Amino acid sequence: MKRLCFIFLYLFLCFSCHLYAQTGVSVSPPRLYFESGLGNSSTQTVTVTNVSSKNSLDLAISLGDWEYNEKGENIMSAANTLPASCAGWVSVKKDDNYFTLAPGQKKDIEVTVTVPGTLQDKLFTHTAVLYVSQMNPVDDVDSKGANIKVSIRSGIKIFHKLPAGKNKKLEIQNLAYGKPKQTLDLTFDNLGDVWADGKISTDLVNTQNGKKTTLENIVFYTMPGNKREVSIPLPSGLEKGKYTASVIIDYGDRDNLELGELNFTYDY
Repeated sequence: MKRLCFIFLYLFLCFSCHLYAQTGVSVSPPRLYFESGLGNSSTQTVTVTNVSSKNSLDLAISLGDWEYNEKGENIMSAANTLPASCAGWVSVKKDDNYFTLAPGQKKDIEVTVTVPGTLQDKLFTHTAVLYVSQMNPVDDVDSKGANIKVSIRSGIKIFHKLPAGKNKKLEIQNLAYGKPKQTLDLTFDNLGDVWADGKISTDLVNTQNGKKTTLENIVFYTMPGNKREVSIPLPSGLEKGKYTASVIIDYGDRDNLELGELNFTYDY
């Protein structure tokens, strides 16, 4: 007899969930960006889709907080507990707090952010997360053939900024060769007052023969006050020699570039 398991799958920021054939929910877009002044409201639409082919889903809306750790990973918290929380500003229509979707059915949900007339903090940016949670676990089978019950939760990140928040500034604090793990270890800070997202590109030049190696770009996301630690893996098969590494953090346009260089010897 197959073992019966009860499993809750919490899938954060999942654009389309297909881990199990019989159940799944899609939310689009996975991020909402708002800009409005004190005392004003703005509204955007999220589309929720039941991608299941056979199961109806009972879904509920709730709110929470999130932040990044130094590795850029999402750390979730209860609503209105983080300093930059705007969970208390977010609302949906009463009929959208709890609803049912038949297999393949979609529903548009209007998400409204209403900024208070006065703020207790001096922050230009605030965040929250809107959860879409399945309330009726459904039967499924895992990869080992065991019977399970699956419940899914997807989250939409909410970003809000005041019109006065315009300063994007990232600054490299350190770039070092991590010999034990064969990485370039980059540390940088978000010193601006708004979020700054982008990509990190790295070129290695063998100063002995001029050979250039371009590494795969790394996508990053930051919020004001964040310190980010990024390990850039060196490629396997890199020949021994003396190298100059050029690391560029691109977070907007030609005026939003941060460059770091490092000389190191690779002798593995």
